[in-house]
Amino acid sequence: MSEFLAELIGTMILIILGGGVVGGVVLKKSKAENSGWIVITIGWGLAVTMAVYAVGSFSGAHINPAVTIGFASVGEFPWEKVPLYIAGQFIGAFLGAVIVFLNYLPHWKETRDKASKLGVFATGPAVRSPLSNLLSEVIGTFVLVLGLLFIGANEFTEGLNPLIVGALILAIGVSLGGATGYAINPARDLGPRIAHALLPIPGKGESDWSYAWIPVVGPIVGGIYGAVFYHALFLGTYSIIFWLLTAAILLLIIGAVNGELKKNKSIDQYQKEKVI
Repeated sequence: MSEFLAELIGTMILIILGGGVVGGVVLKKSKAENSGWIVITIGWGLAVTMAVYAVGSFSGAHINPAVTIGFASVGEFPWEKVPLYIAGQFIGAFLGAVIVFLNYLPHWKETRDKASKLGVFATGPAVRSPLSNLLSEVIGTFVLVLGLLFIGANEFTEGLNPLIVGALILAIGVSLGGATGYAINPARDLGPRIAHALLPIPGKGESDWSYAWIPVVGPIVGGIYGAVFYHALFLGTYSIIFWLLTAAILLLIIGAVNGELKKNKSIDQYQKEKVI
């Protein structure tokens, strides 16, 4: 199997099982309907595990452009292979989303809520606040890539690594995913979002393109920073990218915090005026 095909199939498996569990939980008249966030996070963790088992020996199972770019940024993956990997990942994510659509064919017309239908394909924030949402995706993917490098630095019984990676995804979802739905993967979000826009889903609504840049940019920034952070603090290899991203993320944190404080101040002022 070629590396391109491996990344395509691995990412397709990821979306079939990951998007599939979301569909089972949110679509009407599914036997898994309303089974909750814990089921979704477990499903995504197992989806990653199965994808890594499937193609890890062929391509390393990046199945995520943020991982591919993050590894390349610190010399752990050749830049010349990056476009090939990313192309496979996006195509696989799109095809996986199409298969999820087909699996739940009778349920789309039963589901009235447009946001639920979009949620099967793409992520969205619990509270829409662009800078804070971007920061959440940066943090989640930072932990992902840093965790993958932690895992790679340890020796496990042969065949155990995919389970550990799945546990990492589960931990991120349970601990950090509630803010944005933890895309932490540009292909996982954008590929299925394109599928949502193109597929004949009854009453589907808009694909929320105004938000779509966040689960693309956030994971790429977080993935690169996770890799350069590991190399800087754990291996002592400081790079200009590390310092530039550290400064950029500090500015993002300041902007996000300042934005939320202004919102809180406006709410407090409104409540005081209402009382008066």
